[in-house]
Amino acid sequence: MTNNTLALNGITPYIYGTTRLGDESIPHERRLAVARAAMGAGVWFHTSRGYGDALEVLHEAFSAEPNKIPKLIVKIGWQSADQLRDVIAENLEPLGLDGMQLGQLCLGGQLAEDFANGGDCYRVFQEIKDEGLVQGYVVEVFPWTSEAPLKALRAGYLDDIVEGFIFYLNPLQRFAANALWDEIVARDQTVIAMRTVAGGPVHSLRDVPGFAWKPYLQQRAVEVVPIFERSGVESWTEFCVRFAHSLPQVVATVGATSKIDNLNEFLAAKAAIEPLPEDIVSEIVALQYRWSDELDVHAEPGSM
Repeated sequence: MTNNTLALNGITPYIYGTTRLGDESIPHERRLAVARAAMGAGVWFHTSRGYGDALEVLHEAFSAEPNKIPKLIVKIGWQSADQLRDVIAENLEPLGLDGMQLGQLCLGGQLAEDFANGGDCYRVFQEIKDEGLVQGYVVEVFPWTSEAPLKALRAGYLDDIVEGFIFYLNPLQRFAANALWDEIVARDQTVIAMRTVAGGPVHSLRDVPGFAWKPYLQQRAVEVVPIFERSGVESWTEFCVRFAHSLPQVVATVGATSKIDNLNEFLAAKAAIEPLPEDIVSEIVALQYRWSDELDVHAEPGSM
């Protein structure tokens, strides 16, 4: 697969995830402050109309410092290619922008079928790109949606139109099903890893009742804590950033926060990335293969 990777030029190894900017239980000024701090750090942003009023918070931050507007990855899709322009407008208009760096293709219904079979959606993708609304695309993947991108990748439909893949990828989660992951590795496809720290400090995920939003994360934390402790890395955030960047296909990891201190941890980790020891990475990768077969590919959509 020969990707046109111009849209990925200059991607930052840490991307600020804006999920928490849309949480109205957090004071508006705090959300605005962390958005502006991330802008000041010069990192890319990841966002979506689905994140509450995150786009409105971003517009306020962008308006205050228009010279610091970041490059954006934005979720677009959903059920048909005919929806794409409307969904793009729903995201860009609140931001006051004319285009985005990367459109994150969220595939459902007829759009997923078209994508898998080399259908008319690829013509629409190219037209939207030619219009300057997006500079490139990455494909969102979940365990329960891995089949369509796998089929399209094997058939060569993604050549010159899709830059790579984006999915949860951290020490506790790898949301590309095993067959798709193997194809991504074999073809050396670009990956943007999401949910950097898997929901929080691994000791809390293991030990604090209710901290893990689903029981499987607590169970996986039990297995990963000894590996983390043996690595000698003190910070879970640093461990997770380094894990993502230990996988040759990964160019960036997306981590969300509404706290300046947590943002600074992400920024510190991305400033001095070095791969984890090979044995540490291999152990986690082996666990992920097992978890994918045991649970992930059998899970109900949205359940993980």
